[in-house]
Amino acid sequence: MRAPRRPRPVRTAFAGALCAALAAGAAACGPSSTTGTATTGTGAGTTSPATPAGPFGDLTGALIADKAMAATRDARSLTMDISLTTADGPIKAYVSADTAGKCSGTMTVGTAGTAELIKPDATTAYIRFDEAFLREESKGESPEVQAAVLKELKGRWTKMAVSDPDARDMVELCDLKRLLSTFEGGSGAVKGRETTVGGRKALTLTEKDGAETYTLHVATEGTPHLLRIATTGGEEPMTVTFSGHGKPVTARVPAAKDVVDPAG
Repeated sequence: MRAPRRPRPVRTAFAGALCAALAAGAAACGPSSTTGTATTGTGAGTTSPATPAGPFGDLTGALIADKAMAATRDARSLTMDISLTTADGPIKAYVSADTAGKCSGTMTVGTAGTAELIKPDATTAYIRFDEAFLREESKGESPEVQAAVLKELKGRWTKMAVSDPDARDMVELCDLKRLLSTFEGGSGAVKGRETTVGGRKALTLTEKDGAETYTLHVATEGTPHLLRIATTGGEEPMTVTFSGHGKPVTARVPAAKDVVDPAG
């Protein structure tokens, strides 16, 4: 009987799709060169500032988006609650990551199952698959091999180097610096209503790009963090909710008895 083969962390390149979607949303409502002060005419050749309205006064939607992107890029850590619809089915992820390389989270791909990730530092990752994922990944193998895969890996973490191709797709979402570097681009964001996201007061910004609508929610109290990006109307609608800005990330190394180390 062949030795159990290690499951690939994700059958589809969902992490790449998520990052691409995040980049698209961020670029659509990113920095702009527009000015931030509205003016009204008071006579021939003269202007004066318009009366400020709302939590950001007379700043344009584009400049509010600028502030949100800059504040979010400056965060040393973030938690992202991600929901994405693709041609291969729905994808969900909940990831906490910091700029030092620490990360933890869960990723669910349609009906294929769920994978959990712990990345305690910049070089090592631990990945655990639920039974549905293990069965999906060993589909087509003999019953003996499928049973061996479940026996070895069910409920246990697989230790991998971050550089391992099998880990790369999952840890891509942990690269906070790279992810936040996508938060740039032109903007025609328009200010909308005030609302609440995760218990924080927020201002809604929207921008249309063809059939797609990009919606940002920006905190109106304290640091103007980006609290949510959503895209609708396109082929891959997505919502990403941000929280835990600057808060410590918990990523504890699993107990040795619960770890499978292919490297020995």
